[in-house]
Amino acid sequence: MKEPKQPRHGHLRLTLAFLAGALSVCAAGPAREALGGDPLTAPQGATAANAVVHAATGASGASAASAASNYTVRSTTLASGTVINEYVSSGGTVFGIAWRGPRVPDLATLLGSYFPQYQQALLAQRAARGGRGQVSVQDSGLVVHSGGHMGAFSGSAYLPQSLPAGVSASDIQ
Repeated sequence: MKEPKQPRHGHLRLTLAFLAGALSVCAAGPAREALGGDPLTAPQGATAANAVVHAATGASGASAASAASNYTVRSTTLASGTVINEYVSSGGTVFGIAWRGPRVPDLATLLGSYFPQYQQALLAQRAARGGRGQVSVQDSGLVVHSGGHMGAFSGSAYLPQSLPAGVSASDIQ
């Protein structure tokens, strides 16, 4: 007698549970600041570019000098070829991160203390829509977009409440 096939969603739940456990193990590694904290220390084999300072202009058209905040973009190229841009406020806090390249970077490291919130929202999204496709998490205080295909991934994450005046979500690239 044949055993009944398990529904497709059963395999998805098992896969997601496994990924959640594996990712939590990765998150338990050495603490390095990221989103909401200090810029990351470039990992071994990575190269970090000099920071570029940007002046955010206010919506009223005020000059950059009298307008809002300055922020810095710090680019790091990982050994895999993936480029990570960290958006750092004038106070030294990372308020946004963007990535593009052949591999998705370690999001547990990039998202730092926000990773469990992302992970929970991702699991809920995958359970509702299935296990593939673009990721779009818009949770309280955290926005993450990620997608692509083998060899060409991109994404961004930012803290809406931490965006400096004059900086919009579209600036995080």
